[in-house]
Parts: sequence; structure tokens; C-alpha cells
Amino acid sequence: MKQKPAHVDLSAEAIELVADRFRVLSDPLRLRILQTLRGGERNVTELTAELGTTQPNISKHLRVLQSAGLIGRRQSGNSVYCYVADGTVFALCDVVCTSLYARISAQARLLETPRKPKR
Repeated sequence: MKQKPAHVDLSAEAIELVADRFRVLSDPLRLRILQTLRGGERNVTELTAELGTTQPNISKHLRVLQSAGLIGRRQSGNSVYCYVADGTVFALCDVVCTSLYARISAQARLLETPRKPKR
């Protein structure tokens, strides 16, 4: 079985695709939508209520996420339900969160009050 190399040199076109993916994930509301959908599919009305924003705003961000292939849509009667179509986005989020946690923890340790040596 062939393994994926640890490091791949990307073409300019591939780098642009990666940058596009990061641009999609750079909006906090889109990340909140994905986090909400991680718990199961929702329709726009449910997302609007859960995330405390407007229906047009949710719909705009859902279109961006769908165009990027991160979410899918399923019609049920008059409602359209959205779901996570590419779960690998959560692996990426986990890597970023782990890195942030380590960085913040290291910074917090620097701010701890030094203990006085015992006599």
C-alpha cells in the first residue's frame, strides 16, 4: 500500500486551492455553523435560532460552505436540511485547536507567579 508523503511541494494552482479553503474557514459564523451541524443536520430556521442571526445571513454563509463542498443539502417537504459533507474539516479544526491550546498554555505558564524558594 502506498503511503502519502509527509511533505508535498504544491503547485501555484494547488496553493491557491488551499488558500481558498482557508478563506472559507476564516469566518467565525461559518465555523459556528459547522460546529452546530457537527451535532446533526439542521434547517435554516433552526440554524438562525441556534446561532442568533438572520435568515439571509445564514443562507449566505451556507451557500459559501456548500460551494466549498463542506456541507450538503437535503430537501424534506418545504424544508431544506443542511449537513456536514466533508468531516475532514473537523480534523483540521482539531489540529488548530490543539496548537492554540499549547500556545496559550505556554503563555499562561510564563505569567504564573514564581514561587519563593523554601528556607
